[in-house]
Amino acid sequence: MDWKRGEALVNKLLNNLGRVVAGSKSRWITLLVWVISIILLSAIWPAVNEEESNMNNLLPEDAMSLQAANIISEEFPTDGGIPLLLAWYRDGGLNEDDVNAIQSLYKTLQEEPLYQQTMVPPLGNLPGEALLNSASEDGEALTTPIFFDENASADELKIALDSLKEIITTVTQEQPLSKALTDEGLHVRFTGAVGIQTDATELFSQADFTLLIATVLLVLILLIILYRSPILAIIPLIGVGFAYGLISPLLGMMAREGWIVVDSQAISIMTVLLFGAGTDYCLFLVSRYRDELQLEPNKYKALQFALANSGGAILMSGLTTVLGLLALSLANYASYDRFAVPFSLSILVMAIAVITLLPALLSIFGRIAFYPFIPRTEEMTDRLEKKKGKPVRHQKTRSRFSKATGRLVTEKPWRIIIITLIFLCGFALIVPKIEYTYGMLESFPEDMPSREGFSIISDHYPKGEIAPIEVIMDTKGQDIHLKENLESLEVVNKVEEPTSGKNNPDIQKYQVILAIDPYSPEATEQIPVINQTAVEILEKTGIDEAEKLVWISGETAELYDTYKITKADQNRIIPVVLIIIALLLLVYLRSIIAMAYLLITVVLSFMTALGLGWILIHYGMETSAMQGLIPLYAFVFLVALGGDYNIFMISSIWKKSKIMPIKDAIASGVEETSSVITSAGLILAGTFSALAVMPLEVLVQFGAVTAIGVLLDTFVVRPLLVPALTTVLGRFAFWPGHLWKKEKREKAKR
Repeated sequence: MDWKRGEALVNKLLNNLGRVVAGSKSRWITLLVWVISIILLSAIWPAVNEEESNMNNLLPEDAMSLQAANIISEEFPTDGGIPLLLAWYRDGGLNEDDVNAIQSLYKTLQEEPLYQQTMVPPLGNLPGEALLNSASEDGEALTTPIFFDENASADELKIALDSLKEIITTVTQEQPLSKALTDEGLHVRFTGAVGIQTDATELFSQADFTLLIATVLLVLILLIILYRSPILAIIPLIGVGFAYGLISPLLGMMAREGWIVVDSQAISIMTVLLFGAGTDYCLFLVSRYRDELQLEPNKYKALQFALANSGGAILMSGLTTVLGLLALSLANYASYDRFAVPFSLSILVMAIAVITLLPALLSIFGRIAFYPFIPRTEEMTDRLEKKKGKPVRHQKTRSRFSKATGRLVTEKPWRIIIITLIFLCGFALIVPKIEYTYGMLESFPEDMPSREGFSIISDHYPKGEIAPIEVIMDTKGQDIHLKENLESLEVVNKVEEPTSGKNNPDIQKYQVILAIDPYSPEATEQIPVINQTAVEILEKTGIDEAEKLVWISGETAELYDTYKITKADQNRIIPVVLIIIALLLLVYLRSIIAMAYLLITVVLSFMTALGLGWILIHYGMETSAMQGLIPLYAFVFLVALGGDYNIFMISSIWKKSKIMPIKDAIASGVEETSSVITSAGLILAGTFSALAVMPLEVLVQFGAVTAIGVLLDTFVVRPLLVPALTTVLGRFAFWPGHLWKKEKREKAKR
């Protein structure tokens, strides 16, 4: 089957689909099928929010820091569990009453353990003077631990901490947990693994609802402003709501069966993606339907024509986004991998909703959906004007700006290309200067209790003691002296005497205290140096494959593993996404040239967004570093979603080039698609900017960079650069597609 017959077949199938799902009788059946499907799936499967996981381990099992942690649990076991750290602080120094309160607390915990508590140190029996000796050097801060069951859920830990707060309030006879650190008196903050986990869970439980409301209101307001029709503003939201009603139990079932892991971050961004991208796809069909209603009096036929003419671009855009997002499943870092299925499934279901449910809804409302600017044919308008005796209001589908842009890019393409490239490349050159961080705690709000507790510890104790590094070595029975070599490193403050393994005495553990901030990039860079130092010591004794006998644990080592693994994920996933989108563009546009320059412009837009995003994050938000996960997140979203607008516009130019000269086709294509793409871009950028209400800095930064990228695609790349390049390339832009062959045949005839 040739391309022309294939295109005709797709149009025929979409036309028939429109007749099936949006006919005068079948439209209600379509709506009923969606309603029954949602009710049925929601009844038998759990909602995705009920299956959210609190698994904080994001590194793969073969990560060095995890291997080291496993060895430590086997060879150097403790009866503890996961720690909750209590950071006690008083400006000017802890006093006798504070010490008495701490002793009283720990006596109570020994006699009446908290829910899921496994162990507490015997601080209640420790003399007050000895307790103060373990405080910070300035005497203002003291850190004490409580250990909980490793398998305790977030809800169970919250119950325990609520009880703990009541006990602390009782023994201190004040409110040390709630008052600001700048106030006088004793302050207590929960931090450590348990404190961070419970804080994060509580933050997201509150922020998810806020994000949903903010996103819905933002989309609704933008739709009303852009289309000035209250009914039309609600229809896309109804479609998105139905799609989410189907997506939630599907993901819930997958999570319950253990096929996927979903966390609160993934669901938060999925909600934004669904409203943003989903509304975009709705607008592509709605815009085409409005155009068809001005030509066709029968609303059912107009809807069939609209679906036939826009459905291909919508499906291709959806497929591009689905496969692009699904590529995240190739990641080894769990935060990337967990996003793949929820994101791709949400887009897939939304695309299906746009070509089935949305036509049914539009068929039910008909022309009244566009009230008060109802699209009519010329004959209908004339009849209505004669009946009313006055002109009838109608909404212009193409603005003067759209027409002017279409003329500009075809009349002065080189000027447009040079100016846009200078702008885009200028900001893209900033990318190599971006500073990245992989620490997640600093991504949380500064006033989050666990972060305040961490700040108390880091401000009053030696920096390295906050997070010691543990070097594990298998000596193979050799007499190894690593302590002196590690202490000779400039970044090391001290090294504790080694301890031998419980089951294998050849396994030795060295605790290393750094002289610098263990969470800083400088400290992370020292992990391979420390590793190599230990390996060289083993090699000098003649041990073979020494590099396999050294492991490093601790939070600094985890940061290093995060950097190394996410970097490898980026190097693997980015080429895969580019190849997927290149192949889809090639199949859809049948042009190697168009595929190449469209892909290049989208990548350039991403680089520019990253550069502009860094300026906003670093100077506007006064943040010292961008979260290291942002580049891959932003790349996948912007390249996948940014391609949607190009596909929609180029497909319009592609079809018009069959019946008019190429320059006229470009001008007309830009003019025809400008309004709907601008509206869609504003809505998509707006929804991503809604992530600013989230408490996690990585989501705020991701939203900012993605919103900037969408705006660049909407106002620079799609209306200016791409059509200008197409104008300059002329007939070669579609090589070796139908246009090249058509003109070649015409020349042969002449």
